[in-house]
Amino acid sequence: MSSVMDQARIEALVADLRKILPFADQPRDDLEWFVSQCEERRTAVGETAVTEGAPADVMFVILEGELRARRESGPAGGPVYTARVGDVTGVLPFSRMKAFTVTVRAVLPMRTLAFPASKFPELFQRMPELSQRLVGLLTDRVRNVTREEQQREKLAALGKLSAGLAHELNNPSAAARRSAAALHDCLERLRSANRNSTLRAENCGLLAQREDEIRASLKPADDKDEFARADRQDAIQSWLEAHGVNDAWKLAPLIADANLTDEHLENFASAAGPALGPELIRFATLLEMERIASELDNSTARISDLIKAIKEYSFMDQAPLQEVDIKSSLETTLTIMHHKLKRGIAVKRDYDPDLPRVMAYGSELNQVWTNLIDNAVDAMGNSGRLLVRAARENEYVLVEIVDNGPGIPPEVQSRIFEPFFTTKGVGEGTGLGLDVVHRIVQKMRGLVTVKSVPGDTRFQVRIPIQAAM
Repeated sequence: MSSVMDQARIEALVADLRKILPFADQPRDDLEWFVSQCEERRTAVGETAVTEGAPADVMFVILEGELRARRESGPAGGPVYTARVGDVTGVLPFSRMKAFTVTVRAVLPMRTLAFPASKFPELFQRMPELSQRLVGLLTDRVRNVTREEQQREKLAALGKLSAGLAHELNNPSAAARRSAAALHDCLERLRSANRNSTLRAENCGLLAQREDEIRASLKPADDKDEFARADRQDAIQSWLEAHGVNDAWKLAPLIADANLTDEHLENFASAAGPALGPELIRFATLLEMERIASELDNSTARISDLIKAIKEYSFMDQAPLQEVDIKSSLETTLTIMHHKLKRGIAVKRDYDPDLPRVMAYGSELNQVWTNLIDNAVDAMGNSGRLLVRAARENEYVLVEIVDNGPGIPPEVQSRIFEPFFTTKGVGEGTGLGLDVVHRIVQKMRGLVTVKSVPGDTRFQVRIPIQAAM
């Protein structure tokens, strides 16, 4: 429509504008001036009101309808922003936005007033109270966007952590399940061996004695040389066949896994007599069950350790502010992140033996270590050396996370703690990891700094021993 409105149309738009909270109590003459500077726009459902990348030179007052805005150049699952009737959006006074970063489409038929940003200086002079309110809206918008981005960053980090933990838990749980299945097979072999055994009662004591002697002298099998193992298995099969044992090809692998020597076999055979085959199956199966029990113990212990680490990492069932053991906090985080470190990162620890505890928010402190270690691993490309150091420094505990990656370029080192600043590629990060670190440490009245040259990037976190929170 024309930028010059007739008086009747101006009066109608002034009436509409008074329904918008920031404008409701403004003088009539000022509202008439404001409306006269605007362009009334109508946007049908599905139509584009703003295109990403277009010059940001207009403030919109939504009189009717609803819009959705999102970045179309980012990932498909990017955030969606909504504005409805009564909202003021677009470029607000003192905004530094030069170009629109989102594409805006109408989801309900929209009618808006488009006020040119070039008129902001005159707006400040004519309507100073409205200008203050619009600046307040800008502050709220920045705060809300930052909060939402931080929440998405936390959820993304939690997703990565959960995926890694799921993988770490899957390995021992799968091993435990395999062991349980193997135990079923062992029990079936034992039942069969007992049914087929012809061992005499008077030989039981001697055979039991020989079994105890063999167990005491057994050594773990060396599984590194598969060719040697195959040769040993063939030799055992030949020995069994020479002693008239049925299904020697089935029994030979069991005996090879148990690492029984020729001397063991001869001693056992002299005590078992005609019952050699079934009794050897029984003994080899019992030895296998002992190994399986040990594997089950290791697997379930690993699961328990991970669950304990998760509980310690989140400080479950504990007060938010508490005495924190920095060494334990770092070790818990390294356990939680084992899935990422084991790919090729050599971790070195350097902890002072008498580190004092600090008063801190335990779960938030763990988030600091997680973000710093995660960034270090990414910088090294999953292959390198990571140093985790903790020492007392006057009235602080100093924690250093050091990697031997390519380093942070000098020209950006002063900006790395800024919200949304990132050196990663598109879609690889929001730039909030170090901002979160900075805010948490600052909340604890601590200090975080960085020193970086190629081959030595050193993040230093100083936490006061006595909290001042």
